[in-house]
Amino acid sequence: MADTARCSAGKPGAALSVDAARLRAIAVARPVEQETLALVSAVGRVLAAPVFANSPLPPFDNSAMDGYAVSLADLSGEGPWDVPVTLRIAAGDSRGLTLAQGEAAQVFTGAPVPKGADAVVMQENVTRLGDRITFFLRPQSGQNIRRRGEDVQIRGRALAVGVELTPPRLALLAGCGVTDVAVHRRVRIAMFSTGDELVEPGGDLAPGQIYNSNRIMLGALMDRRWADVTDLGILRDNPARVRAAIREAAQSHDVVISSGGVSAGEEDHILDALRAENARLDILKVAIRPGKPLTVGRVADALFFGLPGNPYAAAITFSQIVRPALRRVAGLCEDPDIWIPAVSGFSYTRSAGRREFVPVTWSQRDQIGRPVLERLGRGASASLYPIAQAQGIAVLPPEIANILPGMPLRVEPI
Repeated sequence: MADTARCSAGKPGAALSVDAARLRAIAVARPVEQETLALVSAVGRVLAAPVFANSPLPPFDNSAMDGYAVSLADLSGEGPWDVPVTLRIAAGDSRGLTLAQGEAAQVFTGAPVPKGADAVVMQENVTRLGDRITFFLRPQSGQNIRRRGEDVQIRGRALAVGVELTPPRLALLAGCGVTDVAVHRRVRIAMFSTGDELVEPGGDLAPGQIYNSNRIMLGALMDRRWADVTDLGILRDNPARVRAAIREAAQSHDVVISSGGVSAGEEDHILDALRAENARLDILKVAIRPGKPLTVGRVADALFFGLPGNPYAAAITFSQIVRPALRRVAGLCEDPDIWIPAVSGFSYTRSAGRREFVPVTWSQRDQIGRPVLERLGRGASASLYPIAQAQGIAVLPPEIANILPGMPLRVEPI
């Protein structure tokens, strides 16, 4: 849905809603190719194909704890039951033992359960005297036994395509006998900042200059094992240099991300450079506050994101639109939803028409446990201090001009 009334941002055409812009950015993203890696090298990478078990998990019936394996058929009548112990089975025992009728086997955690046994009685529930045990509680069938293949059957699907390989997921694959996996190669991302006013931290500021905070922020936001980020530094306000940098970055990277220079002022050269390079421009502005002059398109074979130069605007447009598209390029199919219900604890009058994201904190909850949000800062897109102090980012619906205490809102914890 577009908003034509309030979001000109110096660019022609209507502004897309946040949801429409996000979907369009995802639609133009293309997953990168795949490669094969050993499990030991695959942490944090994204599966490019489903993985099937080479072995069932567990590979055999085993005891879930230390205790005694028994056959329920031997436990007639009411307890207590007095049973002789004839076997001792530890983890790693490979004898393939069978439990004789009327007998019990001492088993340890992870040990194979002998044939003929269908329950394990915890050792805490047993009194042992010599080679006999006595217990009073009848176990249930299968109690304290981990059955062969109960996690994953042999040749069963252990993990689906598009998931990130976390340490627990790698452990699962190892337990299924898997040695290597097909993953998407790392996404090659180039990023740069634009503007004569920028100086890297540690340098001397001349009048009218500021330190380049976006470089640090965006680099940290893209610090993922599935991404290789090339930092191209600061590009000065030179149209030919900006165009050449975009062209060169697009030739050797999957994604190019710039910050600054995406409005329509005389010193904003990104849009002219993209057009000169015959870029396909899918998004020119979004009905979002802050961050409306966002540019998304393709340059050659690379996906391009032109973010606003103001730090808070860059952070919001990255989280709401760029990050979902980057996840698509990486091959991720999981779509984490970390928004939680909250309630406003502040009053705020604003212009309707754009979805607004505001930094918030909270120290109280209402009667049903929702955080009661307090707004930080004045909402300026260049402000760094409020978002640095925030516990989360609250979203204000575009159709509501007056935010009142007690109004339901959503918040994304930081």
